[in-house]
Amino acid sequence: MNQPLEAAPASRPAFKFAWWHAAMVFFAANLVSILPAGFNGDEAFYNTFTRPAVAPPDWLFAPMWLFLNITSLIALGIVFNVPRDTPGRRAFIALEGIGWVLFAAFNTLYFWMKSPVLGATDTVLGLVVGVLSLGIAWRINRRAAALIGLRIAWLLLASYVSVYVALNNADPFLSAMFGSR
Repeated sequence: MNQPLEAAPASRPAFKFAWWHAAMVFFAANLVSILPAGFNGDEAFYNTFTRPAVAPPDWLFAPMWLFLNITSLIALGIVFNVPRDTPGRRAFIALEGIGWVLFAAFNTLYFWMKSPVLGATDTVLGLVVGVLSLGIAWRINRRAAALIGLRIAWLLLASYVSVYVALNNADPFLSAMFGSR
């Protein structure tokens, strides 16, 4: 007689999020991100814009995002591995997935499509998703929340800079699509 398979207890994850899961997310998102514009985007494109005084130098983006990708993946691993029935766990995982899609899409929107407006939209949406993730993580695990907080700090600056650039410079993509700004 066939016995039904026992389901894993609801209190533990179906599988443990391991370092190699994080590596897969990291490499997939970064591969999608670098395909349209290269490792650090089109630095000449970024440097042609009128930017605020607090805008980071072009060389800082790649190492900063490497650091933030790692800290975000550590936070994801922490929250993923709490019991499955932990309130907010699924929402956090979904929000982080959305955050990774936004991260992967940025270079396409900003550098390949040459659109500061779409890049700014992506960046601000990333900030919103990050703040929501932070709020959920805070209730689940403070260490994970602190790691997400690092990304929020950077995205606060990045959102200011990207919105400033979008408002004070022409958008070649949108200009070509809809005429002048």
